[in-house]
Amino acid sequence: TFPEPATQIVQPGAPGEPSRLIRASEAVDLSQLRYTEAEVRFMQAMVAHHAQALEMTGLLASRSSREDMRLLGRRIELSQADEIQLMREWLNARRVPLSSHDGSHAHPATAMPGMLTADEMRRLADAPGGEFDRLFLELMIKHHEGALTMVDDLFAAAGAGQQAEIFTFASDVDADQRMEIDRMSTMLLETRR
Repeated sequence: TFPEPATQIVQPGAPGEPSRLIRASEAVDLSQLRYTEAEVRFMQAMVAHHAQALEMTGLLASRSSREDMRLLGRRIELSQADEIQLMREWLNARRVPLSSHDGSHAHPATAMPGMLTADEMRRLADAPGGEFDRLFLELMIKHHEGALTMVDDLFAAAGAGQQAEIFTFASDVDADQRMEIDRMSTMLLETRR
């Protein structure tokens, strides 16, 4: 144990939050930053969000004949499957359930920005050839834009995104989604020609 110092230790609060007095034992443990509810919600929601993207890319093998579409889908699959694993590990390490809902990954589509409705997923699965490619790109762009909104919401939450691990992950999601949106926007223009 650490002897309590004669002077008080003040821990600054997050932006907009008050500072507080802490004991020496707490001060020693400050390197182990705590997680916020906003971070937990972000990680839980992003697992389900990425899972839907994997459902969408799973359609490419049987629905698209374009090699560039299949390559795009493979890149999305690899990056998002790896990120799902990272998010699951992050949640497990904090003994937080994978979902804030009923234990399943099924979140209402309206709960997260960019999530496709059941009707949109059905339309995508049923679309023929070139129509599938166009619709896939439009809907995946919408989906990725939703992930950007989720990152913005995370960083807007008081105290969230301060840990290096969360900050780096959310920043990487943002950068990857923006790059893929640019790529898909170019591909979408080519499908309309």
